[in-house]
Amino acid sequence: MIKWTTLRTVILTMETEILVADLYNWKDASVTASALLKDGQVVALPSETVYGLAASIYEEEALDYIFEAKGRPSYDPLIVHIGEVSDLSKVAEISDELKPIVNLLTETFWPGPLTLVLPKKKEISNTITSGLDTVAVRLPENEILRETCKIAGPLAAPSANRFGSISPTSASAVFKELNGLIPLIVDGGASREGIESTIIKPSPAPAEGKKPIFTLLRPGATTREELRKIGKIEKPKPPKKDSTESIKVDAPGMLDSHYAPKTPLYLFNSFEEFKPEEGKKYGLFTLKGEDGMYFKKHAWDEVMTLSPGNGKTKEGAVRFFWAMRQLDEKGLDAIIAEPMNTANIGEAMMDRLRRAAVNC
Repeated sequence: MIKWTTLRTVILTMETEILVADLYNWKDASVTASALLKDGQVVALPSETVYGLAASIYEEEALDYIFEAKGRPSYDPLIVHIGEVSDLSKVAEISDELKPIVNLLTETFWPGPLTLVLPKKKEISNTITSGLDTVAVRLPENEILRETCKIAGPLAAPSANRFGSISPTSASAVFKELNGLIPLIVDGGASREGIESTIIKPSPAPAEGKKPIFTLLRPGATTREELRKIGKIEKPKPPKKDSTESIKVDAPGMLDSHYAPKTPLYLFNSFEEFKPEEGKKYGLFTLKGEDGMYFKKHAWDEVMTLSPGNGKTKEGAVRFFWAMRQLDEKGLDAIIAEPMNTANIGEAMMDRLRRAAVNC
């Protein structure tokens, strides 16, 4: 078996291959990716949320290399992806008390962009969970990723980008971030959702006749409004430091600074807070474009509209990271992000903007 300790030097001297997976060969692409994963390698795979950097949960060196390739801190845990609901038993230890709630969630939202934080099996590597006694797991809707999980087994797969930067929603975005660091990117087209999965930690109902409790650790493509139909939503505790001053988080994507472009991004509560400096170039990141709050208040050098003509948050989510990446490549001095309505998927977009903004 070829391990990263021997393969890495070779990979760094070659260009990463992009394998296009279309309507006719996507299963073949899953087979090719699975062979590499079973051989202890790391590959980028599409999902309905964002592209993921995948490794087998049973290959410790490959798991370590995910952190190395991304520059990801070891205290930030990974999400495990499975191919079938029955595979949940391979990674999570679910009590009889918790089982009905988990069954309700999986029947309602899986396959799809909802990640559950559950007690982990003792066999699950601490590298995946960052030493936590829980594991984050989901069943993806994307058929390429799901088929690969069925063939290669459960996969740990954070977003396929350098840590903290803009999440990739296309194979070309992954290539820009990780070319030369991984052997293969499976190109499954643009991500359909465009925003990462929602992460919750479910708990049993506090009393008979009450709804189960879902601690919302990260808003995402499954909305608060959808979750409220079957459970009560609670706020998470903020990330904290332990006695050694190390940061401890309960799930991926909870760090204050994340999802950020290289160009400084600012998020203001009102346009009056924006104080442009003479000679500097500014870009506007807006949902509605001409119908937005900021469009006509400044002579913007670049404007990126998430939902041209419609102002729909669902469409905006699909274009969110793509549009941010486009502005980031325009040579601007700063990006000004317009606030968005936090209803439905807008909550996840505002969460990402706050974490990306240098002034939040």
